[in-house]
Amino acid sequence: MTSNLAPFAIFYAGALAIFLTQGRLRQAIVIAVPILGALNLFTLDQSMVIDGRVLDLTLSVFKADRMSMLFGYLFHLAALIGGIYSLNVKKSGELAAGMLYAGSALGAVFAGDMITLFVFWELLAVTSVFLILARGTTRAQSAAMRYMLIQVLSGVILLTGILLRYAATGSIAFGHIGLDGSLASLLIFLAFGIKAGFPLLHNWLTDSYPEATAGGTVYLSAFTTKVAIYALARAFAGTEILVDIGAVMTMFPIFYAVIENDLRRVLAYSMINQLGFMVVGIGLGTDLAMNGAISHAFNDVIFKGLLFMSMGAVLHRTGKINGSDLGGLYKSMPKTAFFCIIGAASISAFPLFSGFVSKSMVMVAALEGGHPWVWLALLFASAGVFHHAGIKIPFFAFFAHDSGIRCKEAPTNMLIAMGISAAICVFNGVYPWALYSLLPFPVDYAPYTMTHVLTQTQLLFFSALAFTLLKIFHVYPPELPGINIDSDWSYRWLLPRLARNFVHTFAPLDRGFRQMFRNSVTVLVAVVNRHHGPQGVLARATPASSMVLWVLVLLIAYMGVYFFT
Repeated sequence: MTSNLAPFAIFYAGALAIFLTQGRLRQAIVIAVPILGALNLFTLDQSMVIDGRVLDLTLSVFKADRMSMLFGYLFHLAALIGGIYSLNVKKSGELAAGMLYAGSALGAVFAGDMITLFVFWELLAVTSVFLILARGTTRAQSAAMRYMLIQVLSGVILLTGILLRYAATGSIAFGHIGLDGSLASLLIFLAFGIKAGFPLLHNWLTDSYPEATAGGTVYLSAFTTKVAIYALARAFAGTEILVDIGAVMTMFPIFYAVIENDLRRVLAYSMINQLGFMVVGIGLGTDLAMNGAISHAFNDVIFKGLLFMSMGAVLHRTGKINGSDLGGLYKSMPKTAFFCIIGAASISAFPLFSGFVSKSMVMVAALEGGHPWVWLALLFASAGVFHHAGIKIPFFAFFAHDSGIRCKEAPTNMLIAMGISAAICVFNGVYPWALYSLLPFPVDYAPYTMTHVLTQTQLLFFSALAFTLLKIFHVYPPELPGINIDSDWSYRWLLPRLARNFVHTFAPLDRGFRQMFRNSVTVLVAVVNRHHGPQGVLARATPASSMVLWVLVLLIAYMGVYFFT
């Protein structure tokens, strides 16, 4: 039996059911929707195309191939894990927003044309912002507004690029575009880059993700950026400049993550670092590189989600998330600490963990493609991510100094969600061929060679040694309360100060102009009043009233003109 139901429709219907129900029925729907959606996806005819006509355009609401199917499986899995993790959430709106958000991501990856992609691109922004607002804090509200502005801006740029491309080519097909020198391709590339977290366009991610609810961050880490990676892989595979952009993305977040105190913000920077590996792979464009980028996107959703879940559990139990406030929590939350360590080992690419079997595909592809400097950059980034995500996150949250905080272990539903993610991290690391069989291109790559295992083990060992020495000699940046900003200093620090300086400089001049204007008006009013006021020359009760005077003047003028003409 085959299905012909678009995957997003099940999630949208599920969101409505979640919003209208409560209690255990609502919890059952949260779990049932991604399971039913996955069953629908398994029975879908991949050759099927669902079309519809709007005005003179034929839109493809559903179109599948191996790449979109892999992202479809991934998003169903992420929605299931996120749903289980959020079962203790009392707000129907937050749970419904998560379901709508997952459905929008599915709609985007199965979009067969650019207009359909744009619609779901915007729905991603609208639905996800409620996951930030649900936190209910002033900081969350401010971050949500900035997040919404950037996401809508990305949509406007995307729509402009689509319309320009349609005007030039008459096509709205969602396929390979490439940077062909046209403004349309550049705008579409820029729109994808904003959501993918390109350097200097990434601040919405580090600004908003740490301000979302514990469950909201898990959803956020899975969908928006991965839809952007999918779109880049679909439209800009083999675009050379992506190699350089991706290399920068892998490196610059390391420095900010090391000095950051908010551990969820550390993970946000770490996400940009991992997205960089995927962008490099897409830029290289070879079969091995593309497989590496897409398989790393799959693994990143799982292990990054696991790390966000562990930090969300800490925040849920302690109300704190800064490294300077935590420590010693392994005594109260040993299971959460264990799952966090598995996530840390996976993102650090330890042998037998998921990151090891996907990240290395991109690095090998960089060497084979003649990019040794990019390979070195990725090697440096691999060591850096071990520092800030592999060591720093579990060390400062669960070990380091004893903060004295004693709390309960994470709720059961959170532990189950973390357990599922941890099991997938280990399974993909031990037996990667199940994941490899789903990739869009044939895989001719063996991750467990002696050279690769030894090289990676040495890298991790020396990176751990460097961290230990830096801590012993008190060189490692201390965890200090505060907010670190990077390029967002332009609008969070520079622009407000420029505005204040502008007002301070030009305020006297402004006051002078306004005073001069008021004086001029006062003088004018006085003159008019002197001539036309109750005691004015033209308004006095004299034998010759002003009306008679003006009539006489006009009569004389008329006679003069008549006489001379």
